[in-house]
Amino acid sequence: MSPTVLLADDEPLVRAGLRALLEQQGLTVVGEAADGAEVLPAVRRTAPGVVLMDVRMPGMDGIEATRQLLSALAEPPKVLVVTTFDNDDYVHEALLAGASGFILKRARKEELAHAVRTVAAGESLLFPEAIRRLVSGRPPGGAHARAAKTLTRREAEVLRLIATGLSNQDIAAALVISLETVKTHVGNIFGKLGAANRSQAVVIAYEAGVVRPGHLAGQ
Repeated sequence: MSPTVLLADDEPLVRAGLRALLEQQGLTVVGEAADGAEVLPAVRRTAPGVVLMDVRMPGMDGIEATRQLLSALAEPPKVLVVTTFDNDDYVHEALLAGASGFILKRARKEELAHAVRTVAAGESLLFPEAIRRLVSGRPPGGAHARAAKTLTRREAEVLRLIATGLSNQDIAAALVISLETVKTHVGNIFGKLGAANRSQAVVIAYEAGVVRPGHLAGQ
């Protein structure tokens, strides 16, 4: 079953365009929000699987709206950030706030639909190369380093494989362990890092130095 979508963007024409693209790809748009402050009430009304979130809105931005969703709801929808620039600091902050991924506004309709379905499924990382570029040049360390040190050697290994874009099934095959064991490791990683999803865990891992952009450049 295809995930349902809520659109959050202050530009009516952008929302109309996104709705048309998604519906052409068989996805259902269940609601819209013109400002970040409208997102949580709209999500409570419509219960979408994914929120397509503009990060730059004139009232409440998409970063704060993402934080609200994750803190207020027991089962929040996945958040997919739609942005103009893939190296935007707003995108970096949105991922740290708990967004599951991001995609450029100029993306083709097939890419947009693929992104929605990928973040809805939640078992693989959306555009790992783009996330690597986003964090390149940022020095490792900082607030997340202490939490990262609590990871076991195996958990750190699983996290590095997540950062390459592998799904749980792929990681199980690569490490010759069961799928259930991988899921347990992933759950432990999220818990130790305080991460809501794979993208947030990977950004934290880069910031803590557990994963380094140069180490994955050839993968």
